[in-house]
Amino acid sequence: FRAATELGMRTVGVYAQEDRHSLHRYKCDESYQLADSITPVGAYLDINNIIGIAKDKNVDAIHPGYGFLSENSNFAKACEENGITFVGPQAKVLRLFGDKTEARKLAI
Repeated sequence: FRAATELGMRTVGVYAQEDRHSLHRYKCDESYQLADSITPVGAYLDINNIIGIAKDKNVDAIHPGYGFLSENSNFAKACEENGITFVGPQAKVLRLFGDKTEARKLAI
């Protein structure tokens, strides 16, 4: 959030109910709680909920951080399909490198 803020970008964050006191929630301009009816990991993996919040708040780009959705080709594809820039590899690249056999063929 710091780099985006220094560049004058408005930042929107999401958090699981269990992370309501986490630093990232207070470093962004706006923060929204993800569904609390599922586990924290489940909340961070809820692609439809995250995309819904992003669309509702007119978000134009998502930086997925690390872990959870950063290597998820379905999330990158959902961003692309909804006109949201995924800050990371394209969905097809994530899909390719998620398939170790195909990744080895490409490397050779």
